[in-house]
Parts: sequence; C-alpha cells; structure tokens
Amino acid sequence: MNTPAVSALLHTPRYVQLAQTLLNEIGAGRYPVGSQLPTEYALCEQFGVSRSTAREALKRLTQLGLVVRQPRVGTTVRATEPNSAYRQHTAGVADLYRYATDTTLVIESRAQVCLDAAQAEPLQARVGETWLYLTGRRLSPHSAKPICLTHLWVHPAFRAVKGLDGPLQLAVHAAIEQQFGEVITAVEQEIRAVALDRETALALDVPVGSPGLWISRRYRNRLGQLVEWAHSTHPAERFSYTTVLQREWGTGPAT
Repeated sequence: MNTPAVSALLHTPRYVQLAQTLLNEIGAGRYPVGSQLPTEYALCEQFGVSRSTAREALKRLTQLGLVVRQPRVGTTVRATEPNSAYRQHTAGVADLYRYATDTTLVIESRAQVCLDAAQAEPLQARVGETWLYLTGRRLSPHSAKPICLTHLWVHPAFRAVKGLDGPLQLAVHAAIEQQFGEVITAVEQEIRAVALDRETALALDVPVGSPGLWISRRYRNRLGQLVEWAHSTHPAERFSYTTVLQREWGTGPAT
C-alpha cells in the first residue's frame, strides 16, 4: 500500500519535481545569483528526463522569478527566493488546468441560487433557473496573502458536482468533465483593469480603491453552451498575466 507521501510523489508531474530540486539547490547556494543553470541537454543527462520535462521545469523557475532565459546566453539565476506575485502564462486551454493545480482555491461559500434578471443576463440564462454559486479565495504557495477573490457559477445540469468543498487543486470545469462526461471546447476570456471595491479589498487585505485585474472566463461545451462562468479579481501587485501568441505556419503579411 502506498503511503500518502509516496502517493503524492506518484501524482506529481516530473517537471514539477525537477523544478523543486533546482529551486532547493538555488536556495542552498549551489547556483548563486548571476550563475548559469545547466542547459536543457545537461539536465536531461543528469536527471534522466526528456527535453520537454527539462524545458517545463526551467519555464516554471522563470515564472517564479528565479531565473531569466536568454538565447545564446543560457539560464541565469536572478534570485534565490520566488517572487511573491503569481504569474500566469497562457498559451492554450491546458494552461488553465495548470493554473488550477499550481494554486489552491479555498471555497468559502456555496449556494443554489434562483436567478433574477440581473443574475441571468451575464449567464445567458432564463430567470428562475437554479445555478450553483461558489465564492472563494485563491492561494499561491509563494504568497502569504490570497491572489484573488473568485466567484463561480455552474449550470443547473452540473450543480450536483462533487468534491468542491474546502481547498481545491482541481479546476471546477475539470471536475465537471470527469463526473458528467462533458467536454470544454472553448473558453471566452475578458480582462479589465478595475479599482477594488470595499468587499473585495477587505477579502484580499489591500486598500479600498487600489488597482486590480478582473478576469472573466466562460467555459463552453461542443454546442457552445455555457457550462461554467468564473470571474476573479486580483490585486495588481500579486498577479501578472502573460499570453503567448504564435503565428500560424505559412501565413505572411497582408498585401
């Protein structure tokens, strides 16, 4: 029988284990600030991992603000402790799953809400439908304070979804997919700059009116139907967002 520690190890992605090893070695002084980490190829040889695993581990250290990567220069150590601000890097829907597993959403309230007109409009729903409504704060292992306040609405068809009590390290839409056989095929995202209202500021322990980012995500299935709507408000100093846009092969400048 596996012990809890062994079970956790078996379910931890290999790149996360490698990143943690390098983080520990940086903290212990093996790689001081200004020094170079081993190349991807060298990491593959040392740890017996694939090139993609080494690349993802180095990307994780970059996201934590520990290293900077430069072409023809290599990976240079820039800090010995992670940056307390959480940086979300997104290149596709899969990165939203990683965001959910890298952080922890602590569910603080749960209710089934019969929608009024104001609630139904952003959900593209009918008045009187009963949706599952969750609120909570998301935590990062690298910050003592919450990185956002989150509100989630789940379609009535999935409001009986299980396992959403207390701390979550699983995306809510992933739980819906697993339990109901639903497939999320598109995520509509909107980002706004906001001034934090009193309720949000108190929940996040920042001054009222301080700057923040409001991020809305609508998760849709194959038919384009809304499965879940989540919107989160982040204090500006605890969160940054990076999107990678890749050009399609064969496309050129407009003529």
